[in-house]
Amino acid sequence: MKRKKFKTPGGSIVYWTNEKKEGAPQLVFLPGLTADHRLFIKQIQYFQYDYSVFVWDAPGHAFSYPFEMDFTIEDIARWLNDILIKEGYDHPILIGQSMGGYIAQMYAELFPAKIAGFISIDSSPLQRKYYKDWEIKFLEHTEPMYRMYPWKLLMRHGTDGVANTRYGRGCMYRMMLTYDKDQARYAKLVGHGYYIVAQAIKADLPYEITCPALLICGTKDHAGYTKRYNEAWAEESGLPIEWIEGAGHNSNTDNPDEVNNIIENFINS
Repeated sequence: MKRKKFKTPGGSIVYWTNEKKEGAPQLVFLPGLTADHRLFIKQIQYFQYDYSVFVWDAPGHAFSYPFEMDFTIEDIARWLNDILIKEGYDHPILIGQSMGGYIAQMYAELFPAKIAGFISIDSSPLQRKYYKDWEIKFLEHTEPMYRMYPWKLLMRHGTDGVANTRYGRGCMYRMMLTYDKDQARYAKLVGHGYYIVAQAIKADLPYEITCPALLICGTKDHAGYTKRYNEAWAEESGLPIEWIEGAGHNSNTDNPDEVNNIIENFINS
């Protein structure tokens, strides 16, 4: 995997690709909020030899910092499209965990003819009908809470609350150490992330998934109302859903082998 950089008006986005394999499926891995490229290490190791593979640090995350925190999810999706064009990815399969799933849905809304497939990992729908008014309002005002929360407890809840295995928790812990000495940066990143999700929901766009798609969710995902949203999403849309037994919010790190097999079966089908 080769590290590269893409400049935007707000800062530079750092991403990684392998040598593009002509004719092979193009896999684009999009990590969740506060996570970075390391979230998908087990997936990169598995897929990089037979597929074209892309992963990034989203704007404001890890190596994609400093970055002006005034962007929207639409901005992120358009930057992603620009990078994929640069790399020759013309029909990508977007695999988004949590926040990465929201970005993928916005990409599908903006560029429906380009996206070849969508896999949601512990994410949720962007369609307005799934959310209560108070849930959206809460998302718009989270930064002060993350500024006041004791950092040690935040580290503990931020790792134990998203993963249930030693590897999964260790992976998240190492990613959170990026912000260890700058809680204000972490709080700003989280607060802005939730805010732009709320704005994307309130935009009340169709967000219809017209490409082949699959939902993946851990049976022990206790991050917000992710399980409830996924149950409703699958029932309402008819999208197939795979439940990862015993996995938390980062189910691809709690059971990478099962998730890798599910992704590969989806590609092959």
